[in-house]
Amino acid sequence: RGRFSVYRRVFRRGLERGRAMNWKDMVQKIHSLVVFRSIWDDEVFQKFAAMLQAVWDGAEKAVDTYAAFVAALYQRGDNWHYILCDENFYMLLRAEGKQAAPVVEQAVQHELRVLDEIAQVTSESVQRDIRFSGFLPQWNTTPLHFGSVYRDRLANIEIHGYGIFAQYRAFVLKGEEIVPIQSPDPIRLSEMSGYEAQRAQVIDNTKALLLGRPASNILLYGDAGTGKSSTVKAVVNEFAGKGLRMIELKKKQLYQLPMLLDRLSKNPLKFILFIDDLSFDRDDGDFAALKAILEGSASGRPQNLVVYATSNRRHLVRETASARAGDEIHLSDTIQEQMSLSDRFGILITFLRPEKDVYLE
Repeated sequence: RGRFSVYRRVFRRGLERGRAMNWKDMVQKIHSLVVFRSIWDDEVFQKFAAMLQAVWDGAEKAVDTYAAFVAALYQRGDNWHYILCDENFYMLLRAEGKQAAPVVEQAVQHELRVLDEIAQVTSESVQRDIRFSGFLPQWNTTPLHFGSVYRDRLANIEIHGYGIFAQYRAFVLKGEEIVPIQSPDPIRLSEMSGYEAQRAQVIDNTKALLLGRPASNILLYGDAGTGKSSTVKAVVNEFAGKGLRMIELKKKQLYQLPMLLDRLSKNPLKFILFIDDLSFDRDDGDFAALKAILEGSASGRPQNLVVYATSNRRHLVRETASARAGDEIHLSDTIQEQMSLSDRFGILITFLRPEKDVYLE
């Protein structure tokens, strides 16, 4: 009887492996997504859905849709893990520390089971039903319980983040869109020599930011080539795994600071707004935008971000002799306001050109 029971289990497993996938059921399930509806905007998912539809229809283009899906997936990796970074209304709600309605929670649990099924669709099962005798590449189907992993991400969202912030650590602004830097500078703190005291100030301030303690804006100024920008980038690389991200801004983009602060204020991650090689002309309109952020505007600076800027100038506003000879009545007040911008940074760190022996070391 025991041996017969073993044979029966083996026979059932064989039937399950040989049983054709219910492609119609799978297609209907992915079309029923509500909470995770935004993954339909993803090119890889669109090609996956087109492949399932073609296999279900028995269409001649099934091979083409299969190859198109795998090609798109390979750009992200070889499996579906990245879907867990999906930025949806439920994720945003939980990121703010709010609870969803019971019906929404029920929908989330159901859709996570659907995503589990999607992740378990094997390339072999699709190839079998395409019935193509040539070679087709495969993708990995790794065991991943979306429900438990997703709950872990929600519980540690201040470290993992969501959306593009879960996948990348450094970004730039293009128009009003925050765009990831695909290949950021990989410099690490362990690779840098000299200026230990200066870097220690940046590290300590950044640790305070990550711990939710008061953190200051920092101006790193001094001679060119002394490692000011590299220090900021190395700190980001060091603490990215603890929830730190960097958004690099150009001087001409400073007018977008209020928009950027509003978008990031409710994000559970911590951000460095990085402005490299900062300086202003006397009549530069971007001067006021940065000044308002540094000294505190009506909206106030969110506690999850700081401004780190580098400059070769101690006083950030270029000044000429002709400007001092102008006809403004209260000229000294204007000059004092412009020269005091650097003082509005909470911490000023000086990087001076090293002496020859330190340089050689």
